Amino acid sequence: MGVVRRATPGLIGTVDVPYSTGMATPLISKYNVPGPRYTSYPTVPYWDATTFGASAWIASVRRAFSESNRSDGIALYVHLPFCEKLCTFCGCTKRVTRNHAVESPYVETVLSEWSQYLNLFGDEPRLRELHYGGGTPTFFSPENLQRLTEGILSEAHLCPDFEFGFEANPMYTRRDHLDVLHALGARRLSLGVQDFDPRVQDIINRVQPYENVLEITHAAREVGYESIGFDLVYGLPLQELASVTDTIEKVVTLRPDRIAYYSYAHVPWIKGVGQRKFSERDLPRDELKRLLYETGRDLLEAAGYREIGMDHFAQEGDALYRSARDRCLHRNFMGYTPVHTQLSIGLGMSSIGDTWYAFAQNEKTVERYRERVAAAELPVFRGHVLGAEDLILRRHILNIMCRLETSWRDTAQWHPVLDDVLPRLVGMADDGLLHVRDDGLSVTPAGRPFIRNICMAFDARLWRRAPDTQLFSQTI
Repeated sequence: MGVVRRATPGLIGTVDVPYSTGMATPLISKYNVPGPRYTSYPTVPYWDATTFGASAWIASVRRAFSESNRSDGIALYVHLPFCEKLCTFCGCTKRVTRNHAVESPYVETVLSEWSQYLNLFGDEPRLRELHYGGGTPTFFSPENLQRLTEGILSEAHLCPDFEFGFEANPMYTRRDHLDVLHALGARRLSLGVQDFDPRVQDIINRVQPYENVLEITHAAREVGYESIGFDLVYGLPLQELASVTDTIEKVVTLRPDRIAYYSYAHVPWIKGVGQRKFSERDLPRDELKRLLYETGRDLLEAAGYREIGMDHFAQEGDALYRSARDRCLHRNFMGYTPVHTQLSIGLGMSSIGDTWYAFAQNEKTVERYRERVAAAELPVFRGHVLGAEDLILRRHILNIMCRLETSWRDTAQWHPVLDDVLPRLVGMADDGLLHVRDDGLSVTPAGRPFIRNICMAFDARLWRRAPDTQLFSQTI
């Protein structure tokens, strides 16, 4: 076992980062395979089109609304897909343009789609969470964001614990964006930082100096935002241990409340030209990639951050930490969230909705999305209705992702398919990644890097029909 020692003068002292030269190598080689990220189960490639249609989705939305609106409220995700530049690491569905004339028609279409759902509900929705993602939400002018937000909120009752957050590119976010959205109730801000190394920023086409992030972070705190999050990515092209360490040290000086430290997903067969500016030779691989994560994790923990689920960290005063502590952390298509609602409606091009019983995704081009809404149709084009087996496996995968354990002690959480799952866990238990009991399992500290692999053992659809083409990024 070797040690990488990194001094951080005046900040968090000297951190000794263990670097395995032997024990971890076989495990990384064994488990670094393509696998889903499990923001849903079943995963999107395994959705069954034969069970899905607009009528099935409408029925499921009405059922979920009637079951949960008065108790939990609903969540709303709005996808704002436009970006002025193409970031070559990005896996999001977006439209690159410098033509800001697209803003107003898109806002009108989203509000029209929202009206269609309001007609389905038959009662005033109680809104518990509103989130703007992208793309670059702050591509839109403050005036258009205000029009969009007022149009949504005017038709809903806000829950007492209502949360409103949005994602932002530090290079395209101004003080008036922060002021307008804060005045409308936004209290969470997520900044896409990625990495501060100029070489890495150049190759991923995301040049944003530290000073810009510093300025927008300080401005957000002055305005009154209660939770500021940074998105970081490890495994990017040209990343090295020194550059990741420097990035984490700079991040810690800004004290964001929560940090998402994502593994870069290299899927050029899906994302095409954007991820072909560089090749696999430019990427840190296997052990080095894992070392980048573990170095960042150790530096963050030394600075007082706590690891949450997979790839997330939070200060103890943040709602994400409290939800993990109180065992109510949730995971959905937006990642980890302290807010859990049964019904989540996705508005906008490519958005995904979730009723717990079904998923539905909107059209993935702006043109087709607008055409469907203009024709007074819900613009969903694919989805999945979950069967009894799906619902039980979904619960176990969600438990592992959020609580690092799951149980089938309750007969309602048992299904005969688990007889096929348990033998797949034996090897991972022998490798020290988890403890298996007669009525459940728990992930060990050594198993945390392999959470996706553990969840794959429960993925009955993946085991029944292994992909014959490239679908997923590597798990490590």
